[in-house]
Amino acid sequence: MNTRPYRPRAVHATVMAMISTKDDTWLAGVDGCPGAWLAVFARPDGVILPPRIVKRFADVAFGDERPAIIAVDMPIGLPEQSPAGGRLAEREARALLGERRSSVFRIPSRRAVEASVAPEPADARERFFAACAVARETSDDSKGFAKQGFYILDKVTEVDAFLRAYDDHVGRVFETHPELAFVMMNDGAPLELPKKVKSRVYPPGLDLRRALLVRAGIDESVAAMKAPKGASDDDLIDALACLITARRLFRREARSWPENPPRDEHGLPMAIWA
Repeated sequence: MNTRPYRPRAVHATVMAMISTKDDTWLAGVDGCPGAWLAVFARPDGVILPPRIVKRFADVAFGDERPAIIAVDMPIGLPEQSPAGGRLAEREARALLGERRSSVFRIPSRRAVEASVAPEPADARERFFAACAVARETSDDSKGFAKQGFYILDKVTEVDAFLRAYDDHVGRVFETHPELAFVMMNDGAPLELPKKVKSRVYPPGLDLRRALLVRAGIDESVAAMKAPKGASDDDLIDALACLITARRLFRREARSWPENPPRDEHGLPMAIWA
């Protein structure tokens, strides 16, 4: 793996030049939802468009808004060999989340991720076991990965393919994690209440996150709205948290974990921003 440090840059220099000279800048917070993406577009000054479902990640980047910054709840940068405990970004993020640490999935090696979306075997269960076998072969601690993580790997490969095809977006698209974003909104303290209990939405946990979003500058009516068809309310809460990270990136207030991220073999930084 290419381990040259990636010097954190909130936004690529050419993007900042564009932002400083145009008054039509958009930012985007994006979360995955079943078979699609939930995107929230906003101006840096606070104007937010109604959330919408898009089928492809490229539709976020190349839609009418063409956001200067996209903060997405999806891993970016895949290791050739997975270290014990996963990428450094994941290990550092978990250390800040307290009881919410399990929300940061371990992303396996690139080979394992690619095996998870291979056309064969066609049966998803068999493909999961095959990908886990590759993950064990390509990890320092011979570990597979959780089944919950398996179901997001198609979206991981979609973002990965997009950034490899459009490398000018490496300075525009940033990995974030909603729970880490909420920690930042909560003055660095982990949240005590979960979003879900036994796979069901936990209203007190959502209310806590809505209050933090309002405190961070999201209009109360936006924080309280229902998700569009095809997404759940917790997806919308997460997309709004990603939008807060996009705004922090725009204002150059965000930081990355780790501070000097390594890059994968394709030059993609392995960092979580919030």
